[in-house]
Amino acid sequence: MTALDPTASGPTASGPSASGPTAPGPATPGANTPGPATPGPATQGAVAPGSVAPSPAVPESRELAERLRTALQHLLPGLRGSRGEHGDLTPSRQAALGALDTHGPMRISALATRLGIALPTTSRMVDLLDASGWIERTPDPEDRRASLIALTDPGRQLLHTVRHETAARLAARIETLSPEEQRALHTALPALESLADSTNPSRSPSTSS
Repeated sequence: MTALDPTASGPTASGPSASGPTAPGPATPGANTPGPATPGPATQGAVAPGSVAPSPAVPESRELAERLRTALQHLLPGLRGSRGEHGDLTPSRQAALGALDTHGPMRISALATRLGIALPTTSRMVDLLDASGWIERTPDPEDRRASLIALTDPGRQLLHTVRHETAARLAARIETLSPEEQRALHTALPALESLADSTNPSRSPSTSS
């Protein structure tokens, strides 16, 4: 009995008496013909290959500020050495030595501007730093009536020692973080450094006495 091939254009003999291969006829739409793809639940909303995923929403600045303030408030006390470890070197006096180390000799008014504190307060602090031998006063070559303050060798050595100790304490804390948290911290450093630069006073020191 002759079998019929439903996909052929006409009947084809199934035995050896067939005269030869039959050329395929035109495609007929049906169950075996693929139609236009219809996105299903699994493909809807998927990101096409090569496309860029949308960036996450930027958090509100107030939320970032509050979280950063809280983190610094809890972090900074643990970074400071024990009281009296380096004489009377308070955080504000250390900041003054750091400004002199970074920017070189300057007048007291310029130091007050950089530290963001009142001139009388800065003047009293300079007197204490001078008495401890950490700074020295020299005549200002631009105005002999004024003086410049600069780090002494003991003051510079003390500053570098304190910085090394602080970095060691911070490194010990960083090592307790997971690798993912350490990478996230490294990624955030440029933004934190930019934020620190933006909060500093003008980089041009004042020359008024």
